[in-house]
Amino acid sequence: MPNHPPTSRFLRFLYENSLLLLGTSLVIGTLVGQFFTGWHEYNSELEDLGLAALSVGQYARSGHFLEATFENWESEFLQMGLYVVLTVWLRQRGSSESKKLYEQEEVDKEPDPGKEDAPGPVKCGGWQLALYRRSLSIAFFLLFFGSVWLHAQGGAEVYSIEQRQHGKPAVTTLEYMATNRFWFESLQNWQSEFLSIVSIVGLSIFLRQHGSPESKPVDAAHGDTGK
Repeated sequence: MPNHPPTSRFLRFLYENSLLLLGTSLVIGTLVGQFFTGWHEYNSELEDLGLAALSVGQYARSGHFLEATFENWESEFLQMGLYVVLTVWLRQRGSSESKKLYEQEEVDKEPDPGKEDAPGPVKCGGWQLALYRRSLSIAFFLLFFGSVWLHAQGGAEVYSIEQRQHGKPAVTTLEYMATNRFWFESLQNWQSEFLSIVSIVGLSIFLRQHGSPESKPVDAAHGDTGK
C-alpha cells in the first residue's frame, strides 16, 4: 500500500474508494450471473408446467427474479441493522467487534456542532441531529422492510402461478406473507446472517488477520477488547 497519495487524480480516486468499488463490482457481477441462470432455470420450470417461456425483459419484471433477489437482500439488511444497534449497548470481552468493556469511546461522545467539518445535520441540531445520529440503523431497517415486501410480492406471484396450476386460488402479497413457505424462505436466510455475526464476534477473540481493521493486532492478548 502506498505511504503517500498517488499523483494521478484517477489512481487516487481508485485507491481511496477501492473497497466500495470492488464490493459494488462483485454485487453487480453476481447479480448478473444470478439473473441469467435464474432466467434459464425458471423457464425450465415453466416448461414443465406447460407455460410459455419468458423473454429477458419479462423475467426482469417477474416474481421469480424479484423473490430470489430480495429474499437474500432482506437478510443482509437485517443483519447489518441489528449489528449496528446491538453493538451500541452489548459487549463481548476479547472481540475486535465490540466496544471497550468499560471505557468511553469516541463514538459515545456527544456531537460537536462547532466542529468545522461536521455534517450539516450536526450543525443544525434539533430534529435533524436527532434523526442523523440514528440514520445508519434507520436506513438499514427501512431497506430491510422494503426488501421483505418486495420478496413477498415476488413470492406471491410465483406461488399464485403454482396454485392456479393445481386449480387453487391465487394469493395476495399479504396472504402469501401468512404462509409457511414465506417464513421458511425468510428464516433460513436470517439464521445464516445471525450465524455470521456470532462467527465474526467469536472468532475475532482468538484469531487474527494482519492488516485488517476487523481484527485485533496480531500480538494482542485474547482478552483485549475492541480494535
